[in-house]
Amino acid sequence: MTVYELSQNSQFNVLCLPEPEREISGVYIGDLLSWVMGRAQGDNVWITIMSNINVIAVASLSDVSCVLLAEDVTLEENILKTAIEKGINILSTPLAAYETAIKISGMI
Repeated sequence: MTVYELSQNSQFNVLCLPEPEREISGVYIGDLLSWVMGRAQGDNVWITIMSNINVIAVASLSDVSCVLLAEDVTLEENILKTAIEKGINILSTPLAAYETAIKISGMI
């Protein structure tokens, strides 16, 4: 499944989608950025509630397919602009992280 397909089939909100054809291989949930860098796998959907610029750096270093912001978290425009420049897909949802992971699990 691609990030684009996930966004269409799940009704998650698209904040930016510079690389819609990135494949999804799994899910990682975490808010401690150093743990995410060491444990998230490439092509994972990273579910978090973090909303600062460091999310973009960690997503890039971890090579996740997208960042999915849970609990209606959003990003400031300047952070979204950086995400687009770095090729980081960002989605959001009103669901909690656990509910979001369950929803994705049933799709991939």
